[in-house]
Amino acid sequence: MIMVMQVNGNYDHSGTDYAERVKEKQATERAEQTKEAEKAAEGKSSGKLSQPQDEYISSEKSGKKPTGLYRVEQDGNGNRRIYFDDPKTAQEKAVHAEGREALKAKEDRSREGKNGKDPKVSGNSQGEPEEKCVANTDKVDREIKKLKEKKRQLEQQIQSASGDEKKIRELEKKLAQVENELSQKDNDTYRRQHASVSE
Repeated sequence: MIMVMQVNGNYDHSGTDYAERVKEKQATERAEQTKEAEKAAEGKSSGKLSQPQDEYISSEKSGKKPTGLYRVEQDGNGNRRIYFDDPKTAQEKAVHAEGREALKAKEDRSREGKNGKDPKVSGNSQGEPEEKCVANTDKVDREIKKLKEKKRQLEQQIQSASGDEKKIRELEKKLAQVENELSQKDNDTYRRQHASVSE
């Protein structure tokens, strides 16, 4: 048996054709992969994946303490209702109860004065008078008034000293110091801190 084959005499183009075919194949594979990745991303964003569902897991199996408990009870009208015991609310109630107890204990301690007698802090049903404190800010008000007067005098001196640049600079420095001191002292916080308290 004789077999006849036709062989192309030009061998150069066969090598380049193969390389080109491999490059084309790789490019199409990459394009297909990107299309698949885009489809998967679209599927995730459009919600085509299965939706998560609630599942009952007993606290014994999970090994965790329950986050809240449901119970069925009757309301004031005799109707059955489902109630939820929120652990956060229970903790807050416990904290508030502890706080109330601590506050009562503190009030009891504050009521005990020297020799176990109640101080006259507030009026009570036994007819004891209230103790009043008075905060006097007259001293602070006088100090602020003096600073304002000094500021006014310095402003007048600056206006009258026209022409003497050296004197004007000195007066402006003093004025800036007075204004700075005045801004620090002419407020309610400073008045409260420096008020004299009398009973």
